[in-house]
Amino acid sequence: MEVREYVNSAYAEMMDTEEMRSNFLIEEVFVPGETTMVYSHVDRMIAGGITPIESALTLPVGKELGTSFFLERREMGIINIGGAGKIAIDGTKYAVGPRDGFYIGMGAKELAFSSDDAQNPAKFYFNSAPAHRKCPTRLVTLADSKKVALGTPEEGNKRVINQYIHPAVLETCQLVMGLTMLAPGSMWNTMPVHTHERRMEVYLYFDMPKDRVVFHFMGKPDQTRHLIVRNEQAVISPSWSIHSGVGTGAYTFIWGMAGENQTFTDMDAVPMNELM
Repeated sequence: MEVREYVNSAYAEMMDTEEMRSNFLIEEVFVPGETTMVYSHVDRMIAGGITPIESALTLPVGKELGTSFFLERREMGIINIGGAGKIAIDGTKYAVGPRDGFYIGMGAKELAFSSDDAQNPAKFYFNSAPAHRKCPTRLVTLADSKKVALGTPEEGNKRVINQYIHPAVLETCQLVMGLTMLAPGSMWNTMPVHTHERRMEVYLYFDMPKDRVVFHFMGKPDQTRHLIVRNEQAVISPSWSIHSGVGTGAYTFIWGMAGENQTFTDMDAVPMNELM
């Protein structure tokens, strides 16, 4: 497990490109046959990828958590962006298809992740946040998710937000997670921009060919920076930062949040004339 320390906004203003990338960009999320995890000190969020091939994968527990098993004091949200697979939780096996989401409540001890087809493996992308109580484990398909349409073709940001792990769909402690699909011809994921001081966010960008990139903007509104993000890479966005991106073509992204509340609309809009 890689650990990323907290970076405050004043220090971030002095970072060069390489420092920005090493602190906020997760360059390799999915490794065939392996589990990857990045532990961020920002709201203690863990983001990672589980890519089982021939055999099932489990979640290792190290000193970073200080617990006897991974979800002893945590909850987890998962969205599968690969082929069909299965998740076994304390002996009960669940089928998880492409674009299916899954929530696992605090206290689940034995977790195992497998792929139905090694040639088309599942890619379980997950976010995990600290939890204080157990909430029901549940499969959430794309059809089950709450859909919110936003944006316009004229502004290049027409999109559908699919809320998988959200109070309107299921109960969690603090984790909120979903998948956003952009309409053909739209390439901005959020514009105008906003911040939400009460929650951090992690973005995973995917559904992109090798030569496509997303320019992910972050930083305080008057001190903006950008990261070049490629297919299946993720960005950790602290609560003080804007989080907005534009691609050189179409893409999909998963967002996950943790913090003081679960109110999706609790955000501080930034007027366009204040961006610098």
